[in-house]
Amino acid sequence: MLTYKAMYKFLDDGVHGEVLDFPGAITWGENLHEARRLLASALTDMAETNLMLGESLPKPDPNVTDADADLEEPIHLLLTAASRVAIVPEKIRG
Repeated sequence: MLTYKAMYKFLDDGVHGEVLDFPGAITWGENLHEARRLLASALTDMAETNLMLGESLPKPDPNVTDADADLEEPIHLLLTAASRVAIVPEKIRG
């Protein structure tokens, strides 16, 4: 498990969310609950993309902060390993 730092900024029309120490993991939601959910999804998508491209994941920085944030809190990235197996039927010779 890697622990990054999430920040949220409350705006007139919703909540901006961003993972401060994982560039590109950003989102927006109508409320804090939705922004948290969408930010977790964005972090997962960004991490999977990095790994598929053979890139390393950013190192978490517990000291990173944003003076404009209304709320900062940890966000956890759980890494799991999985194998994908496809069974392709043998072609019938005719």
